Amino acid sequence: GIPMEIIVGKMFKLEIWETLLSSMRAGEVAEFWCDAIHTGMYALVSRGMRRIAEGRDPLEGQKHRCGMGNMFDYHSTGYDDLDELQRTPQPLIFIMELFRVEEPSAYKRDTWAMSKEEKLAAVPVLHSEGNRLVLRKEFGQAAAKYQEAVICLRNLQAKEKPWEDGWLKLESLVTPLVLNYCQCQLELGEYYEVLEHMTELLQKHNDNAKAYFKRAKAHAAVWNEREAREDFLRVAHLDPSMAAAVKKELKQLGERMRKKHVEDRKRYQGLF
Repeated sequence: GIPMEIIVGKMFKLEIWETLLSSMRAGEVAEFWCDAIHTGMYALVSRGMRRIAEGRDPLEGQKHRCGMGNMFDYHSTGYDDLDELQRTPQPLIFIMELFRVEEPSAYKRDTWAMSKEEKLAAVPVLHSEGNRLVLRKEFGQAAAKYQEAVICLRNLQAKEKPWEDGWLKLESLVTPLVLNYCQCQLELGEYYEVLEHMTELLQKHNDNAKAYFKRAKAHAAVWNEREAREDFLRVAHLDPSMAAAVKKELKQLGERMRKKHVEDRKRYQGLF
């Protein structure tokens, strides 16, 4: 129900489609007859398109490997006609309508389609956009910008050896973005997500006072009094300059817990 997008030069499974589309003009409808030598991957492409039309994930059930490898694993596309075509490739006729062509500079590529240099260049831009959205108190949109920047860096980090110079340099860029993301999640009330991300960060960097502070606030919000107090005290120990903020938070935590205990007593008295 929606047009398909192909990024030319990014090794689309059905390579012949890039050649065909590159010969067309915007607004043109054309019919192409293609020999079987060019159509061997059509069954896999069609399976993905059919799943999208059915509202399903086109990559559902696939392992991270080539399309033919997945075929050998599962022996079927899930569609009888495509299975038959897979067994005996045939010449095919494609009818295409070209709606629009965009210049590379005009197309906002997804993270997976970016080169290493493009990902590195995108990170400070996304960081700045996130900060601007925070100032406008648009925390959901800001969180999305920080998250996209983290994904760019994690993709690059996956190609580095853990804890070596290249990996550590990227990690130093990831940490403030994760902290900013979790601050947005605190504002949005997503406390358990903050607990998860901050705990993961502290497993790598157990001296990060800001991470303890955000985790403490999340613990306090979900009534984990003991854990919140431990994290707040850890913050004061690691960064004495935050002692005043910790004192204020501990006072608020104590008041909230006392109020909760009073409310709980009243509720239980009503039960008996």
